[in-house]
Amino acid sequence: MANSKRTLFLKRRLRVRNKLRKVNTGKLRLSVHRSNKNISAQLIDDVSGVTLVSASSLEKDLGVVGKNNIEAAAKVGAAVAERAVKAGHTEAYFDRGGFLFHGKVKALAEAAREGGLKV
Repeated sequence: MANSKRTLFLKRRLRVRNKLRKVNTGKLRLSVHRSNKNISAQLIDDVSGVTLVSASSLEKDLGVVGKNNIEAAAKVGAAVAERAVKAGHTEAYFDRGGFLFHGKVKALAEAAREGGLKV
C-alpha cells in the first residue's frame, strides 16, 4: 500500500523536529499548527517544556474568527510576535511541523518577522 497523506505528513513533521533538535542551542521554538478551519502559533521553551506565548485565529480580539485565509494567518503571526517581544523574547526557531512553508504558514512566519521576532 502506498503512503497516505497522513503518513507522509507525520514523516515530514518528524524530520523537521529532529533537525530542530540537532541545531537547537537553547533557543525558543515557534510552533505552528494549521487545521482546516484555524491556525495557531505557540512560542515554546523546550528546556522547561513550557508554552510562553500563543496566538490563534480563534481569539475574538484578533478579529479573524471563522476566517481561514492568509490575512488571518498574518494577524496571528503579528500577534504572537507582539506578545513575544512584550515578554522579552526576540529569537526563536520556526517549527513548521509537517506543513509546507507556503501560503498560510509562510504568511504567519513573515508577519512574525515583521513584528520583531527573529525567526
